[in-house]
Amino acid sequence: MTRRLILLGWAAMAMGLAGFAHAAAAPLSLLPLPAQLRVDAGHFTVDAHTPIVLADDTASTRRTGAWLVDLIARTRGLHLSLKHGAATAHAIVLRLDPAAPVTNREGYALDVTPEGIRISARDAAGLFYGAVTAWQLLTPDAQHGTVQVPALSIRDQPRFAWRGLMLDSVRHFQTVDEIERLLDQMAQHKLNTFHWHLTDDQGWRIEIKRYPELTRIGAWRTPPDAGHDGEPQRYGGFYTQDDIRRVVAYAAARHITIVPEIDMPGHAQAAVAAYPQLGVTGQRPAVSTDWGVNPYLYNVDDDTFRFIENVLGEVMALFPSTYIHVGGDEAIKDQWQASPAVQAKMHALGITSEDALQGWFIDRVGRYLDQHGRKLIGWDEILDGDNLPADATVMSWRGTDGAIKAALLGHDVVLSPAPGLYFDHVQSDLADEYAGRLGAELLKGVYDFQAVPGVLSAAQAKHVLGVQANLWTEHLPTFGHVEHAAFPRLDALSEVAWSPAGTNHWPGFLARLPAQFERYRAQHVNVADSAFAVDIATDRNLALATGKATVTLSNQADFGAIHYTLDGSAPTPAAPRYDAPFNVTLPVTVRAASFAADGSGLAAPRERVFDRAALLSLPGSTLPNCPGSDFRLRLQPMPDAKSAQPVYAVNVFDTCQQFPATWMDGVAAIHVDAVRLPRNFALAHEQKLVVSRPHATPFGELVVHADQCDGPVLASMPLPDPAHSTRNFTLAAALPAQQGEHALCLIYTAPIDGPLYAIGRVTLTP
Repeated sequence: MTRRLILLGWAAMAMGLAGFAHAAAAPLSLLPLPAQLRVDAGHFTVDAHTPIVLADDTASTRRTGAWLVDLIARTRGLHLSLKHGAATAHAIVLRLDPAAPVTNREGYALDVTPEGIRISARDAAGLFYGAVTAWQLLTPDAQHGTVQVPALSIRDQPRFAWRGLMLDSVRHFQTVDEIERLLDQMAQHKLNTFHWHLTDDQGWRIEIKRYPELTRIGAWRTPPDAGHDGEPQRYGGFYTQDDIRRVVAYAAARHITIVPEIDMPGHAQAAVAAYPQLGVTGQRPAVSTDWGVNPYLYNVDDDTFRFIENVLGEVMALFPSTYIHVGGDEAIKDQWQASPAVQAKMHALGITSEDALQGWFIDRVGRYLDQHGRKLIGWDEILDGDNLPADATVMSWRGTDGAIKAALLGHDVVLSPAPGLYFDHVQSDLADEYAGRLGAELLKGVYDFQAVPGVLSAAQAKHVLGVQANLWTEHLPTFGHVEHAAFPRLDALSEVAWSPAGTNHWPGFLARLPAQFERYRAQHVNVADSAFAVDIATDRNLALATGKATVTLSNQADFGAIHYTLDGSAPTPAAPRYDAPFNVTLPVTVRAASFAADGSGLAAPRERVFDRAALLSLPGSTLPNCPGSDFRLRLQPMPDAKSAQPVYAVNVFDTCQQFPATWMDGVAAIHVDAVRLPRNFALAHEQKLVVSRPHATPFGELVVHADQCDGPVLASMPLPDPAHSTRNFTLAAALPAQQGEHALCLIYTAPIDGPLYAIGRVTLTP
């Protein structure tokens, strides 16, 4: 009966019904979910005596076998031998087979019987992905040594051809070893396209032999506070051509194609800093230290196109990718509009708008790439000029409208929309979250991403090549930040990109994550626990008024068992389990953590102290913006920070935050831990939105208003001279007596042409 039900489940999957996939795959902890899976009776035991047999002698199969041996040893502690020759019993067999029962070049067949594991594919990429699945079957938990693999059959292939991840190496530079660590994880997630962002306003990261100034000058910038408070005198770096060849080969061995991005016509400041004649103004700017949209564009004369073609010639010699990414985004046209030479060129070409000129620019570059057997891909602004090469591909980042427009026009598209697939957005609103953009883009949001816009017809949907997440690094200064931003959201993306439409099942996905977390731990990946971290909540004002609190525990994913302690000890699965809100009497310290069904930790313990002092003190990162502007960043004190904390919530348009309504009886004073930050944001045409307020002292004040931002002024605390004070400082003032609940509005009035100020913590005291 059991086997019959399993076979019926296989048949249901073949007809497109997904329920069986959820039930069968969840305990196997496979990520992404295979296209077809059938579980049979029995199992195969893999131990130190189980060989991996290479049943063909191709170089790719040898590489895949060696990769699998190494990964199993590092993550399971099993040191399997590698053998060549005909298939043998009680072995893991890898075989390239033109008759394998799959047709997709990245597809594979994997069968487990009591006699062994057999993996076959018609193509080297498919065999590699079969080996990835085999490794996951061998690492179902945190144990080392012998493992039993259930008997099963898998027939698998990807949903999309483009399964991508973009890494920005311009805003912050990663080492070659770090790039390779990221490529390793991409391969384990069956992602096959690494979009490498190599040039921008803040740096030029790729060696071009013909133009050495690009890296001698363009690869380095002077930070805003160079030499102060630990800020380096200069920051940057670049990849030599030998570095590039090494990374390309490393990626290719894992069946990952690297698509390089060389930005044009905007985001060109580092190039213009190296060679001013490439720009519009004729002047040499510094390599930018500002995040955002800088004004520098390439000019449009023939010498500049000769430069671009020479650069692309060296780029194409290094990267075998069919696609070359040319950016095309955020090219504000002010310099072109102000340039007589550019306007004369437009007149000679019969072009009537700067957007159309960008279209002409991109078309000229696209024709050059086409002549060399390559294809142009760019951000969705390349559609704006209505002059896009017919075979150009569009990467839609301004939502999905660009993808829809491109598909309707017959262009291939990659879905990479902000904010949903922008992994530089934070993963939670927790106070201890890393730096990044707000709002939070949650794990579930990535998992629920609809890769094919519903308005497209079946024929138009065929233009959707796939999906890609982006790791912009303005606020990800170290590789630890990059990993924290990527994982585990990359697990969700991999399933969107690989698994069949309709198999999406959030509870099943969550059930497979604990084993994946153990794989991360074995490889020392800095995975974020944001989705599973326990939020410890109470009604602050009721607790302040009564000395008692009702505590609620929850996590973002609503998954796992939450256990807590009240004595300050670390929570374990043996500690009390949270099932409903509970009452405590102040003072008390609540510590809580979430655990998987097997007892493994899903998140580090979080702690909250409940006493009067703690309830009257809030970190600035939790204070909401004042009404009127939703923009918000979590920033570290230096743009080139090397640690994960501290982090400050900042609105670069309006430095105004609200301390929520609080029981103010007995409160007599306010203390603010303040910080001064660089105002290094290029806001282009949005600069006019920055709020400037009058100030009564030379460097401005922190003004406290009652209840709302135009309420009575309760206190005004002058800011110190930036030239003669430390980055972190404390402000304090007496507050008039208030009764009952009142909110506070805290506004910095510092001049907007000077530093930016943020709040570390606000404490109300008796």
